[in-house]
Parts: sequence; C-alpha cells; structure tokens
Amino acid sequence: MSNIDSLPSNPSLTRRRFLYYSALAAAGAATFPAIGKPRPRIPGSGEKLRIGCVGAGGKGSSDIQHCSTEEIVAICDADEKQAEDARKAHPNAKFYSDWRDMLEKEEKNIDAVTVSIPDHLHAIVASAAIKMGKHVYCQKPLTQTVYEARYLRKIAKEYNVITQMGNQGSSEDGLRRAVEVVQAGVIGPVKQIHVWTNRPIWPQGITRPPGEDPIPDNFKWDLWLGPAAVRPFKKDVYHPFKWRGWFDFGTGALGDMACHTSNMPFRAAKLGYPRLIELIDHSELNPDTYPKTAKIRFVFPAREGLPETEFFWYDGNPEDKSVQPLRPPEDLTKDIKDMMDKVPPAGCLLIGEKGQLFSPDDYGARFFVKLNDEKELKNGKDHDALKSVPITLPRNHLSNDTDAKQHLEWIAGCKGGPTPYSNFEIAAYLTEIILLGCVALRVGKKLEWDGPKMRATNAPEAAHFVKRHYRKGFGLA
Repeated sequence: MSNIDSLPSNPSLTRRRFLYYSALAAAGAATFPAIGKPRPRIPGSGEKLRIGCVGAGGKGSSDIQHCSTEEIVAICDADEKQAEDARKAHPNAKFYSDWRDMLEKEEKNIDAVTVSIPDHLHAIVASAAIKMGKHVYCQKPLTQTVYEARYLRKIAKEYNVITQMGNQGSSEDGLRRAVEVVQAGVIGPVKQIHVWTNRPIWPQGITRPPGEDPIPDNFKWDLWLGPAAVRPFKKDVYHPFKWRGWFDFGTGALGDMACHTSNMPFRAAKLGYPRLIELIDHSELNPDTYPKTAKIRFVFPAREGLPETEFFWYDGNPEDKSVQPLRPPEDLTKDIKDMMDKVPPAGCLLIGEKGQLFSPDDYGARFFVKLNDEKELKNGKDHDALKSVPITLPRNHLSNDTDAKQHLEWIAGCKGGPTPYSNFEIAAYLTEIILLGCVALRVGKKLEWDGPKMRATNAPEAAHFVKRHYRKGFGLA
C-alpha cells in the first residue's frame, strides 16, 4: 500500500493538500520496524496527532505553536518560567520539568515528540523518543556531535519513525528549485562553494566567569545541564539562549546557521563525506567557547561523476567591533556587490564550470544565476536558461509560512503521508558534515577524514570531539 492510500480522510484535507500528498507519495514507501521494536502509531481517520513537547522557550514556543493544529498532550521544560505562555495556550497539557518523566508517564498517550532545547540535549531526548516508537521533530542542529548524528540516522530508520529537522528553509520552493537547477547542470559541475553568516549574535569568544549565583526556584539547573559536566550556575551567562557559544552546550555559529545556509548546496552538489577539513583562520581561541570568527575549508572528493569540490565556511558578526568578520575574497563577491550594492551579512555562492548561483537568503528561498558569458546575476525566476529545467522535487503547499510548512509536512508524514524533505536520513547526514567544522575548530589542525569510520586518520585526538562523554543518567538511549 502506498502512503497516499493510507492517508486519513480528514475533513480539513483540501484539494491543495491532497495534491501535495500525491506528489510526495513516491518518497514514502511503507516499511515496518523489526520484530520486538515498538510500532509507531499512525492516527486514524479524523484523529489528531498526540504530541509531547520538550522545550517551551525560544524555538520551543514556535514549535508548539506550529503544532497546535494537533493535540498537545504534554509540555516539558527545565525552566517553568519559559513554559508559562505555552501552558496558558494549552491548559489541558500536563507539565513536566524532566523529559524522562514525561516520556515514561505519557508513553501510551503520545504519538510524537518535539525537541526544542539546547544542542547538548537533542540526541539524548530524540533517541529515547525514537526507541519508544515516537515520531520526532528536532530543532537544528540535529545533534551536538558527529557520532550522535550518525546514531540518530541509524535508529530512526530501524524504528521506522517519521522525522524532521527544524531547518525550515527545506520547505521553501526556492531551495528545492535551486537544487533542481544545479543538478540539471545549468551552472556546470560545482567546483567551489562559499557560505557565510553574521553569527554569532550571542556571547562567544569568552571564558568561564568565576563564582556562583543562586539557582532560581523555578529552574532545574541539573536537568538543564543534562549530559554536560557539573558547573556552578551563573545568572544570564548560559541560560536562556546564551548557551550556544559554549563548547559544553552548543555548536557555535556552524551549528546555529550552517544547517540553514549549507542545506541547499549540500543537497544540490551531493557533497557526501569530506576527505579533509581545515581550520584556515580564526579569532582568539579559548578553552570554553567557540571563537568570534572563523574560516573553515572542507574538501569533498569526486563522487557520482562530479569533480572534487571545495567548501568554504566563514562566520563573524559585522556589528561586533572587537573583531573583523571573515568573508569570501572580494573578487568572488564582486557580482553580488554590483547587484545589491553590498555583500549581504549572510549568503551562499556556488561556483560551477559554466556559471554561478548565489542565494542571499539564510534559507535558500531566493537565488540568482550568472552564466560565464553573462555580465550580471539574474533572478532565478526570470533566467531563460532555467525555464527548461523540469520540476523534479515535490513542493510544499501546506502553508504560506516557511516555519509552519516545515511542521505541517512532518505532521502529514506522521499521519501516513509522504516522507518529510528534511527527515533524519538527509538531515543527520548534513548535520554530521557541518559538525566536522566544530571538530576542526576544537582540534586546531587539518583533519584527514575517513567518513564511513568517523575518524581523523592523522589526528586520533579528534575522537574526543566526535563522540562525547555523558554524565551518568543522561546518555543516549
């Protein structure tokens, strides 16, 4: 039976949504978990998806909001204050401070879990939910380490759950069209990729402050630390939001934005595993946080008839006067500056043998193309060379809102619809590659990488950053 055959006959299923499901049906062939594994539940006709939400502040708030078409059964957050608005919006949802308690007590009451918490907790919560047979929507970056990304990719397939990562640009028509254009050969085989961002916009390039502050009554600091080593609580240093730049809790600018800005080129150029990752330049390094700016080079070997490809990552906040943000060479961005009067704070440039493709959008929603015999970049919607490129990827018409579309696509998949476009099979692969940049930053030297074996053949010390140590009681499921 195809996925479209098993779709619930929901009264709200409009003709537009039906066509969307039909277009994607081929991507979601049914498989079943091995004997002994819990079988994921697919809601019946007219039923809502029953969701437990881990994380209610920041992206957790919007993730809950975008899933509110369904039944929010439980809300979990180590900080009760962060969860106030979500609890008011969903008064019937049970509240938990400990996600382990939520999963244990609500196991029979939920079908799916959203994970919207700091990076160091993503894989731990997601793996526990998956092994209970629960569908998972997890914020980007999917995990904090390379090993965790590989692990989630493996068990998501084994347990046959529906998954989606929160890199919402995946839902945009523009990103999918750019992938089609590049893979159709319009700009020729891609030889170089340059991606830059205005992150970090949080405290980074700093050291751990001395002392200790009282822990607020409404905040469970030990639960928030989770797998990380115990350290004193300091007010407004780690929580909320300021955790991203700390080695123990976040993944820096790469983890925050590369799952967005590198998503389109990763798919379009079929990048696979790199053979080399190199930290080329950076601001001051210290033992606690990622640097304020960095330039990292990845080299991807020839694959599927495509040539070796260099990928360059640049970060740094132009508003931070204490550092000079790193960016691509001016000769490469001249056409961009001519078109926009400046180089935007974030962007993605693919350079092929026949031309180039540029996106000024973090999500890849807009793009411009210039062929080698042309004088300027032209909007991808109007470029004559693109008009004959066929549409090969399904489009998401579930909403006009980018973030909402990403969630609704996951919900549709959980109800028997087609496989979401940023499912863990592709999202974990993307995350794994991105996090190798974090490993290069930590090790501080060129890494010769064996992708299948997840190891740097010239740097055994990298293993410590590929697979982390977990505090007792907070390991992977």
